[in-house]
Amino acid sequence: RGGSKGLPGKNLADLAGKPLIAWTIEASRNAASINRTLVSSDDDEILRVAKDFGAETLKRPEELATDTASSEAVVIHAIDALAEQGAEFDYVVLLQPTSPLRTADNIEAACRKLQDSGATALISVTGIDNKILKAFKVRDDGFMEGIANNRFPFMRRQDLPETFMSNGAIYIIRVDEFRRRKSFYTDKTIAFEMDEGSSLDIDGAEDLARAVKILTAPGAKI
Repeated sequence: RGGSKGLPGKNLADLAGKPLIAWTIEASRNAASINRTLVSSDDDEILRVAKDFGAETLKRPEELATDTASSEAVVIHAIDALAEQGAEFDYVVLLQPTSPLRTADNIEAACRKLQDSGATALISVTGIDNKILKAFKVRDDGFMEGIANNRFPFMRRQDLPETFMSNGAIYIIRVDEFRRRKSFYTDKTIAFEMDEGSSLDIDGAEDLARAVKILTAPGAKI
């Protein structure tokens, strides 16, 4: 979207000499499994810059450019637009421009993992502290229960399962499943784990500064 409350003009913000969105476009175009790279936006300047960096572009209607518009609705619009051109695909890959440290190698590895797995969807994640499993919630009737179950709050942390959180960098799903579910999650979704650095999500100016520091550090290979 053209609008961003946390960091105005975020998608075009300079990041180590390139607009933020360019990092994702280049990563997508350099991933062998990606056939076409399409940028959907309501903003003409974003579309112009996207085209300059080699992406195809699609003007997003106003109703899909609001704070409440879902990524799922935007992707359905893009799939339908391509289908009208006669283009059909097995998989759709959502790459949000706010994850500039996600590389072509990450994307390619994720695509291959999904294709080799027999799963229908993949979501990139990063590991988080599993102590969340020891938490409680309070039900509507006022009584407590474990957030996952009633055993985990009393177990040693080393005995608890590992926990992960979506990092927003890569979502892949079979197109037929996505059309049916209107969701990136299926009952056969696998995880693609990424390290904390590669998982950096640009939300505000501090995140952008951190990304610049990583990209310009001696020996950086991004």
